[in-house]
Amino acid sequence: MSVINPAGPLPKAKVPPTEGPKPEGLMALATGVVVVVALYLGRDVLIPITLAILLSFVLAPLVGLLRRLRLPKVVAVLLAVLLALGVILLIGGLIGSQIASLAGDLPRYQATVLHKFEAVRGFAMERLHTVMSHFAPHIGPHPTAADAAASAATAGDGGPQPLPVAVQEPTPSAFALFKRFLEPILSPIETVGIVLVVAIFILMQQEDLRDRLIRLFGSTDLHRTTLAIDDAAHRLSRYFLTQLCINAGFGVIIGIGLTIIGVPSPILWGVLGMLLRFVPYIGSLIAALLPICLAAAVDPNWGMSIWTLALFLLTESVMGQVVEPMLYGHSTGLSPVAVIVVAIFWSWLWGPIGLILSTPLTLCLVVVGRHVEKLEFFDVLLGDRPALTPVETFYQRLLAHDPDEMLEQAEDLLATRSLSSYYDEIAFKSLQLAAGDVGRGVVSEQQIARLRDDLQSLVDELEEYDDVDPPERLGKDIIGVAGVERADRGVPATLPAPDANVEPVANPGEAQTPLPLVLCISGRGALDDAAAGMLAQLLRKHGFATRLVPHEATSRSGIATLDLTDVRMICISYLEIIGHPTHLRYLLRRLRLRDATVPILVGLWPMEDPFLSNEEMRAMMGASAYVTSLRDAVIQCVEICSESPGRSGSESQAA
Repeated sequence: MSVINPAGPLPKAKVPPTEGPKPEGLMALATGVVVVVALYLGRDVLIPITLAILLSFVLAPLVGLLRRLRLPKVVAVLLAVLLALGVILLIGGLIGSQIASLAGDLPRYQATVLHKFEAVRGFAMERLHTVMSHFAPHIGPHPTAADAAASAATAGDGGPQPLPVAVQEPTPSAFALFKRFLEPILSPIETVGIVLVVAIFILMQQEDLRDRLIRLFGSTDLHRTTLAIDDAAHRLSRYFLTQLCINAGFGVIIGIGLTIIGVPSPILWGVLGMLLRFVPYIGSLIAALLPICLAAAVDPNWGMSIWTLALFLLTESVMGQVVEPMLYGHSTGLSPVAVIVVAIFWSWLWGPIGLILSTPLTLCLVVVGRHVEKLEFFDVLLGDRPALTPVETFYQRLLAHDPDEMLEQAEDLLATRSLSSYYDEIAFKSLQLAAGDVGRGVVSEQQIARLRDDLQSLVDELEEYDDVDPPERLGKDIIGVAGVERADRGVPATLPAPDANVEPVANPGEAQTPLPLVLCISGRGALDDAAAGMLAQLLRKHGFATRLVPHEATSRSGIATLDLTDVRMICISYLEIIGHPTHLRYLLRRLRLRDATVPILVGLWPMEDPFLSNEEMRAMMGASAYVTSLRDAVIQCVEICSESPGRSGSESQAA
């Protein structure tokens, strides 16, 4: 007997399919593939153009200097390009003569290289045979080179020797000889010519090219776009020129040092070191390999090789750790990992020239990404700027339950700001993000408890820091009328000393003055107690005694047992509050009924009503003071508590 469902057939179980790639993502992927293929297939055309663009960045400051000397633009550009051509020809001539001299002397070094190779090989085989003999005692003594030669001679006497066979190649034609010898010479000359011609036109048409770029990419703000392009061109020109000077100095020092050491063709290795040093981290090591190997071939001992290695290490250390930071800071603006990855990528695309151009090309992409919104991913992927803001980083570490990294970030930021500034600008804004997630219900109770523990641990770890500006920042900002003009400074100097939370030792027979007691009450939010704890810590550092009170202690059933003995001030902290809920007004009413003489400060961190002033907000809530930052809370507590302790909150405000 079947049963008929009056509501109709039951719904079928459906499993929604996963979403496939969106057309925008596929189009971006296809565009990237097309660009990479175009770079690879068009390398013969793109490499000279790229070299011309980079050369124009290097010559732009020189052209500007000549223009300031009242030279016509055409004359200034031609002089700069002729100077660059002279330098290129000089370097090319030096490299050619050095290679020719080195090629003629290579046969003399062959015997030394073979002797050292056999010595190293024999030592390694002997060590290996000694180690293996401990595990297999039946292995006989290691055969020497003389034994191996004798065995080969004995084996050769036992049978007929093979007949030698020679392959005679046909005599090449005159055209083949012409192509074989002139092609390696004409190809670099052709490339240099293209580079110089394109560089001349780029330098002559700088303004026109800038206008065409603006038109190509479009601009909603012509003023900002023009400033961005000028700033990018100026930064790239300064970086390339500075890097060229540093690398040229590196090459000169290497050349002079190798001359003193006695390594053949020192000019060749100096020029090679200058070029390869455009590749950070590994360029100098690559440039050091060939001269070290040549030193090993020239010197029968190992002294020349060791001195050559020491020269490269010392010079690179001085250039990288002293000279470069003095000229343009400790960073090139690129991520260290990105530098290695792009070096591999560009060397795969364009060969050795791509390895040398990898850093300049990547730097161009990063600078463009910082100014063009659609290309911002280049700055995120390749730049060295943090991918997250300090606020986002704090919240991410908090969610990841990583208090050690939270503390490390706090120590780095406290090197440039005061403790109250760190709490206001970083911690409280991060806690607002957390409060928003708690309000949306995406954070479980277990996670909330863990967040509280981590925040309390951070506050405890920061107990040793004073709420003052670091020494290097003191006196650099202007102190305003309200205490501090800039939000990133500490509290005013008129506040009590930061170490006032340590009670002084009273003299015998002298009564010790008690510290003013402030009651820090947390709001109803899940993380409001953390905000109250930070405020209490800052108040202790400025001469107050504090006591933390949970929100439950101020409920209708608990307000009667709340201890207000010797309390000089009450501070209520909320991280997030929507509008002006009635429970805050009733909380203030209960506190007023409990003791009307104690001033009450309300802090909504860091909310500000765009339609009401702080004074209007204070009057609406009926509080003695209303603040939106910890710094202002400390200032208000000092000002209110400095009044007569017998006054009420309203009397203090009237005064």
